[in-house]
Amino acid sequence: MAGGDDLKLLGAWPSPFVTRVKLALALKGLSYEDVEENLYNKSELLLKSNPVHKKIPVLIHNGAPVCESMIIVQYIDDVFASTGPSLLPADPYERAIARFWMAHVDDKLVAPWRQWLRGKTEEEKSEGKKQAFAAVEVLEGALRERCPVTRSSTLPRLRSWPHGWSASSSSTRPRPPCRTWAGCLSSPRHERLQRLSEPAHIQNNFKKMLF
Repeated sequence: MAGGDDLKLLGAWPSPFVTRVKLALALKGLSYEDVEENLYNKSELLLKSNPVHKKIPVLIHNGAPVCESMIIVQYIDDVFASTGPSLLPADPYERAIARFWMAHVDDKLVAPWRQWLRGKTEEEKSEGKKQAFAAVEVLEGALRERCPVTRSSTLPRLRSWPHGWSASSSSTRPRPPCRTWAGCLSSPRHERLQRLSEPAHIQNNFKKMLF
């Protein structure tokens, strides 16, 4: 992966917000040091880097910390504008649509996912799981509608990861395949499909759905 800058990501693998940043870094082709945090015993580096919220993810770029996943994504896009594809659309309307799907992921997917994990009763957990899978269905449906490239069987289905995660124990749950997803976006086959099906902005449509 490219990238001569000193990049360090403080995170924890189950976090969807950390996954968002990892996917952005993978799409840009940037190398970075992946620092796994113990959220029950947070490191001095994390507490120093994010003294306000004391949360992950934190991207440390040449010693300077950047916090909050969407701020980090936009920072990556701005600072590494000449590296890899653009992560967010330049057009104001398209950027607004991207923010709509950002909110969908945060509000309709992450919130019930947390309820599924942390619910106090089995009923609460079951309802959270139901809502989480429903949100993924909506997201996949939007991807298929707006980006025909994603209909190819070579792109891993978003639903497959949470299903596998649900069926596994906490010690064997699969991590989000960020590099696989990013690789599918930049593969020659998807580039050919993109040229045959829709204008060049299709790839941006796919990326903004995820962010």
